Amino acid sequence: MSNKFRVLDYDIIYLSYDEPNADKNYADLCSKIPWAKRVHGVEGSDAAHKACARLSETDRFITIDGDNIINKAFLAKEFDLDDHEDVSWNKEVKLDDCVISWTARNTINGLMYGNGGIKCWPKTKVLNMRTHENADPGNPHAQVDFCWDMEYIQMNTCYSEIMNNATPQQAWRAGFREGVKMALDRGIKPSVDQFKRNHWKNLHRLYIWLMVGADVENGDWAILGARAGLYMTMCTDWDYVQVRDFNYLNDLWKTSFAAIEDIEYEIGTYGIKLINELGLPIAESALGAQQSKFFKTVYQNPARIAKQQFIKET
Repeated sequence: MSNKFRVLDYDIIYLSYDEPNADKNYADLCSKIPWAKRVHGVEGSDAAHKACARLSETDRFITIDGDNIINKAFLAKEFDLDDHEDVSWNKEVKLDDCVISWTARNTINGLMYGNGGIKCWPKTKVLNMRTHENADPGNPHAQVDFCWDMEYIQMNTCYSEIMNNATPQQAWRAGFREGVKMALDRGIKPSVDQFKRNHWKNLHRLYIWLMVGADVENGDWAILGARAGLYMTMCTDWDYVQVRDFNYLNDLWKTSFAAIEDIEYEIGTYGIKLINELGLPIAESALGAQQSKFFKTVYQNPARIAKQQFIKET
């Protein structure tokens, strides 16, 4: 029995924390969706998404992140869902319990995957989940992300742009978080050998974070952040779980990165360390502005894992 999923049938909630462009982006969203709701400044990713679920008056809700600009075309989308078909990759899970995730294009490096994209969440599932700061200490997979403790349907279509380079700090934090999280294996720090055997899509995206972005404002700070996050995770005893704490990251920025004047030197220094200690196939220096722009012109983002066989977009 199929069911028509219409975007406009669900609450749309703008979820922001401290993004420097949050109010500007929310104004843009309201110009397209005047009825959009907002959750702002809630500490902890688990708590913030539960706040969205409590605010929602529909059985599912759609989140737009604070650094996101959506394409108005998303509002007209409809999807055919089969509510009673088991999800083929996990017979224990129903489609009603899955998060539907669309890609977003990152303005810094042109990558398009689940990071920062529009998501449609099942309200009851969110209210009962335990992730990030609320994760069970005995469940290491849920400490820093949702994706290893929730079932996702990954859509390949893109309906938003991630604008996370408004300031040096915002760009650095975006890069740092991906440098940490993309080093992990199902949310857990791997050995160096395990890291090198990670899925090729994940590694390629990580390498791009480490190399591309000099053609946009503050893109070099994202590159530095990604290199620092990867280095601290894989080459030191730093507690990578702290990547989930935005206050910690803001303090780390102030104490260790905000005063940097020669960013190219710092990028190169981390590059040498990563090449020597992890054997990464990157260059010591990041791509220049013209090189980054050219890369984004020709690079083709790979398709996400095809788990959307029960969803047909119209």
